[in-house]
Amino acid sequence: MKTYEIKTMTAEDYDGLYKLWMTIHGFGIRSIDDSKEGVEMFLRRNPTTSVVAVAENGDIVGGILCGHDGRRGCLYHVCVREDYRRLGIGKAMVVHCMNALRAEKINKVSLIAFSINDIGNKFWRAAGWTKREDLNYYDFTLNEKNITEFNK
Repeated sequence: MKTYEIKTMTAEDYDGLYKLWMTIHGFGIRSIDDSKEGVEMFLRRNPTTSVVAVAENGDIVGGILCGHDGRRGCLYHVCVREDYRRLGIGKAMVVHCMNALRAEKINKVSLIAFSINDIGNKFWRAAGWTKREDLNYYDFTLNEKNITEFNK
């Protein structure tokens, strides 16, 4: 039987986490936000809310970047290595994140799942999460060109 430990993520977990991310099909990694420096900055801002699942051999087999803005929590990059799925790791990590958010007085959490992520969307629906149909999600990349263009 495969065993694992759920623990709060630290910056030292980055290399193993990145290695895991590279095995996840259809996973969207951003060069700045998901770089070692980007994740370290995220963890400094949110030191208690992100989580990894670590196998007996030390491999990171699951992870969630989790943070909040003081009002609402958000889960990013929720993933479990394929050969460790269906063992309860995903739910255990989400519960860990939820408890960490509640300890910081956060009462609501959201996430974004790509619409083509059939496995992830099935997981969230089965776990009782509500798909929002009443809003649109907009994204804007902050760089000099885009900000200058926006300001015209």
